[in-house]
Amino acid sequence: MNNPSLPPVSVVITTVDRPALLRHAVRAALAQDYAGEVEVLVVFDSPRVDPLGDLRVPPRRTLAVLSNSRSPGLAGARNTGILASAGGYVAFCDDDDAWERTKLRLQLAAWRGDTAAVAIGTGLRLISDTSITTRTPPPTVGFEDLLRSRVTAVHTSSLLYRRSDLTGRVGLVDETLPASYGEDYDLLLRATRFGHVRCVQEPLVLVRWGEHSMYAGKWEMLAAGLTYLLRKFPEFSTSRAGTARIAGQVAFAHAALGHRKEAWQWARSALRRDPGQARAYAAVLVAAGAVSADSLLAFVQKRGRGV
Repeated sequence: MNNPSLPPVSVVITTVDRPALLRHAVRAALAQDYAGEVEVLVVFDSPRVDPLGDLRVPPRRTLAVLSNSRSPGLAGARNTGILASAGGYVAFCDDDDAWERTKLRLQLAAWRGDTAAVAIGTGLRLISDTSITTRTPPPTVGFEDLLRSRVTAVHTSSLLYRRSDLTGRVGLVDETLPASYGEDYDLLLRATRFGHVRCVQEPLVLVRWGEHSMYAGKWEMLAAGLTYLLRKFPEFSTSRAGTARIAGQVAFAHAALGHRKEAWQWARSALRRDPGQARAYAAVLVAAGAVSADSLLAFVQKRGRGV
């Protein structure tokens, strides 16, 4: 009989074709010291499916391999995993990230102490080729916080949701997002309309930063996805800093693509709302040909940041 104080947890890991990194992520999920049941669902967003038959599955753990049965892309793959899950809670982990053994246990303990939370996050360690940076999120993060800032220390691979919220009031991952860009941010914004995110103040997720990201340097995706989010959430109109931040990112993306007119327009929009918005100035430099987008991106990524 299941212990009601130790509810089963489902872990959804989406992947395409990164077998070595994927195995690291799966092993870390299976090795959790949480005493409840843990179900790991690996969803392949590609015709080729790796059965992962070489991995050992410990007691009270299960491993299933699925093909994306919904729209192609990250959002559809995540939803395939959510809908196939059996646990009362759903955790996401990207295939190039990995968890510390205590992650789920500490998250469930935090939720028992804060039942009003809509999700539980943790701190993280960003690993690049040259450094390891620890990011500690605020103890709580709400909707207004996320309008103002993406709060990047609250990472997808750290988040634990109630399954009933993802299939109910919050909803599934938005599959209409262009190229699924910003699907995690979109989900956080929708979730925090119903409550806050409680964050465990320990770095329990290892995140590989930079070139491992499937969106690194994909400027068309970034511009389209962020423009979509600005339109989807009219509440951004109440946050000058938040709107300026996103406008600066879109400006930089257009500048990187060589779209000088669009870059200038978005940069002006950002600076009207926030004269100190650094991304807008960076976009102007790139659009003017003073520096390349790739060199600026490499510079900030070495410091554990993004554009």
